[in-house]
Amino acid sequence: MFYRRLRKVFFKPTLSLLPIALLSSAFLVNVAAAATLGSAAAARGRTFGGAVAAGHLTEAQYAATLDAEFSGVTPENEMKWDATEPSRGTFSFGSADIIVNHAQSHNMKIRGHTLVWHSQLAGWVNNITSGSDLLAAMRNHIAGVMGHFRGRITYWDVVNEAFNDDGTRRVDAFQRLIGNAYIEDAFRAARAADPNAKLCYNDFNSEGTNAKSNAIFAMVQDFKARGVPIDCVGFQSHFIVGQLPSTLQANLQRFANLGVDVNITELDVRMPTPATAANLARQATDFATVVRACLAVSRCTSITTWGITDKFSWVPSTFPGQGAALLFDANYARKPAYTSTLQALGG
Repeated sequence: MFYRRLRKVFFKPTLSLLPIALLSSAFLVNVAAAATLGSAAAARGRTFGGAVAAGHLTEAQYAATLDAEFSGVTPENEMKWDATEPSRGTFSFGSADIIVNHAQSHNMKIRGHTLVWHSQLAGWVNNITSGSDLLAAMRNHIAGVMGHFRGRITYWDVVNEAFNDDGTRRVDAFQRLIGNAYIEDAFRAARAADPNAKLCYNDFNSEGTNAKSNAIFAMVQDFKARGVPIDCVGFQSHFIVGQLPSTLQANLQRFANLGVDVNITELDVRMPTPATAANLARQATDFATVVRACLAVSRCTSITTWGITDKFSWVPSTFPGQGAALLFDANYARKPAYTSTLQALGG
């Protein structure tokens, strides 16, 4: 329809057809270039990714939506410790390889997630009783997983969720047996395993300025001062509709000022279900606010939603009575938040 209106304006007997054809072609190419989340983000120098489950890629509509709209992927569970090293020294990459191969075949950037995390550990890790043994196991795990994917991963979430909301260290197996040094040790091992991958610390409830983000900031500041290899900080961004932190952009900027990239790594905005029109409209505003905050910070290089469709979102099973947290509903229809996100990206 819009093309027909263009013809009415430009295709007149007094005009040369060649310039008109060139003008029309250029216009249509520009529209196509910004018609998806991934292409609109690319025009702004960013990646727009989605968390992906290998088992869902066999569903045609899931794969088609991913391939059409997204320019990056993060494996949801396939690179975690229980999946990649279920028994000590024995690695398994089948499901992770499915995602990586799919992403590479569609020229998508890949975020590795995650190497060291207190959750979803293989059972044998929790049975380790000495710090030196756990440190050796951690270093070997990092070398094994990163070595397998070496050269194919843009960003790695090296350590995930190591702080409590009050800014203290989470007391997990790594903290208890190895101590504070385990995070630094993990980053040094990661740099040795793949010198070209960007190494990230990733956490939740750290998107605004608060006790947790202050503690992470202090750690990153210390690492940069001492030459500990760290290249980026991931802010998970699991939000509740209407409850975004007012200091999001300022917080992203202060981390960027330390000389690291900042990434929105697990974005979703949940609401009570069934969703209401008012909450869907507010969700659209929230998604656009996050995108604009990222675009305002030059070192905010990627935005990733935690999932592709509400059909497979982690939210309902984790927060009963809540959901509808993503850009595509359970039937893959584009929600108001999709439109606001695309528009915020400039699409």
